[in-house]
Amino acid sequence: MSDPIIEELVDRYPVLGNCASSIREAVDLLTTCLENGGTLLICGNGGSAADAEHIVGELMKSFELPRPVDTQTRAALNDDRLASMLQGALRAIALSGSGPLATAIANDISAETVFAQQVLGYGRPGDVLWGLSTSGNSLNVLNAAKVAHARGMHVFGMTGTGGGALASHCDVCVGVPETETWKVQELHFPIYHAICRILERRFFGRPE
Repeated sequence: MSDPIIEELVDRYPVLGNCASSIREAVDLLTTCLENGGTLLICGNGGSAADAEHIVGELMKSFELPRPVDTQTRAALNDDRLASMLQGALRAIALSGSGPLATAIANDISAETVFAQQVLGYGRPGDVLWGLSTSGNSLNVLNAAKVAHARGMHVFGMTGTGGGALASHCDVCVGVPETETWKVQELHFPIYHAICRILERRFFGRPE
C-alpha cells in the first residue's frame, strides 16, 4: 500500500519513482525493528557520516510531531517539569558519532573494521544496520553488514545506481539513479527525511 509521504517524495523528485517500492520495504523493516525494542545502527563515511548523524537527530527527538513522554515514564520520574521537556525517542545510534572510539579502532585494529567492531559490540538480533555508501563499495560499511548478519541483524543500504557490492549484503537496498557522489547524496537527503517522517507518524500519531 502506498504512503502519502512517499507519493509526495516522488512527486517532488520524479527520478525516485523506481525507488518507491524499496523505500516502502525499508520503512517496514525499520518499523518492525523499533516495534520489537530494537536499535538502528547507522553508518557512512564523509558526507554519509554526516547524513547518519542527521538521521539520528531526526529519530531521537521530535521531527515534525509532538512526542510526549509515555505515561509510565512520566509517573516514574515524578517530575512533571522534566517530563514535559523530554520527548519520545526512536532508538538510533550513529556509528561515526564517537571520534575517540572510531580513531582507536582505526589505529589499533584497522579502518576497515571501524563500523564492524561497533556492530559487534552494540548489535543484537533483530536490530538493523542502516549503511550509507554512495558507491556501495565502502569496505568498512561492507564489513559492518557482514557482522550485522552474523549477529542476527538486518541490513538496509542506501547507495547509488546498482548498489555496488553492498547490495548483495542488504535485506533492503535503495539505490538512487545517480553515480556521482554529490548527486547521490542529494537524493539520499529527501529519502531519509521521508523515512523519518513516516516512522514518526507510525510511532507518535498523525497530525490532525
